[in-house]
Amino acid sequence: MAELDLLRFVAALAVVAFHYLVAYASVWGDRPAELFPALAPVAGLGILGVELFFIISGFVILMSAWGRGLGAFARSRLVRLYPAYWLSLGAIVALYGLTGAKALDPKLSPGEYLLNATMFQRLFKIADASGVYWSLWAELRFYLLMAILVIAGVTYGRVLAFAGIWLAAALAVKVLAETQLFDDALVREIVMPDYAPYFAAGMALYLIHKHGSSWLPWLYVAAGYGMSVHSALGRVHRRIDAAGFKNMPVTDTSVIITITVIFALMALVALGVLRLKSSRTLTALGGTTYPLYLFHSVIAVALIPVLTGHMPPWAVATITTLAAVLLSYLVYSFAERPIQRILKPRRPSQTPTAPVVQVEKASVP
Repeated sequence: MAELDLLRFVAALAVVAFHYLVAYASVWGDRPAELFPALAPVAGLGILGVELFFIISGFVILMSAWGRGLGAFARSRLVRLYPAYWLSLGAIVALYGLTGAKALDPKLSPGEYLLNATMFQRLFKIADASGVYWSLWAELRFYLLMAILVIAGVTYGRVLAFAGIWLAAALAVKVLAETQLFDDALVREIVMPDYAPYFAAGMALYLIHKHGSSWLPWLYVAAGYGMSVHSALGRVHRRIDAAGFKNMPVTDTSVIITITVIFALMALVALGVLRLKSSRTLTALGGTTYPLYLFHSVIAVALIPVLTGHMPPWAVATITTLAAVLLSYLVYSFAERPIQRILKPRRPSQTPTAPVVQVEKASVP
């Protein structure tokens, strides 16, 4: 689905804009929002690019799981998620081990880096080697929940039951925590009340895409939207509380508009209104997205301190962004794809009249 490739790439660029133009003060040696005052209010909304990733993931992971057994589903996710992740982790180890870079240094021991290679470091209370890895822990937990559905067998009715129970549990956990009636860390880790609405809404939108409109999937989308607005406002407020509004100049109105646009775009995709013709360019953008998400921090730490002082900030940000996109494309083309070809199981041969259509690539950031 070419439209999802494009949306994923836009989401990745939004995250890059947020980090480069708002968040990475230690990289710039100055507050980025003060260097880019005109762009900061818009770039700050790039923090919600991950939320767009999550709703796309709900849509595509359900599409990927439909008709598959647990073994095939698990292998497809491992092959999709880990190769580029390991490459990015190696780049981080090299950056801080072989250069004098200090910005964003996680200061991990060799053992902690090795634990990061499992992607389960947060389960053991170990810091992420890169700040962007936090969303992959949410993705992994979603995959584990989806594995339960795959074991039971993916059907329309079971997906509705699964998504409905998950939304209800997420709402209950959030309400109980905010009213201080009950708040258990393990329950929150499993239910993911802040991110469940995006995944569940994406699943409901895939049901609409696959089976047509019905009132219950749309009810889930509406519920997910309302809960997502609340969660997005909370995440942005926490960032403002930590950095100050001057350094994170994002208003509540702009957050609500952004979440509304995200849900509207995904609804148009589900209904078949937003359709793009497949092309090599869109396929390349879709493939570049995940490496860009993983590698842009490394590129920023390597380039921005070197270039700053020799050219204006806008030129530094532009060159760094282009370098990040180029490196990510090279990683996708010459490292990630070859590794995936080796790890993916061979499919049975197909007759010329029944070509295999690949639909896996849009599953993660």
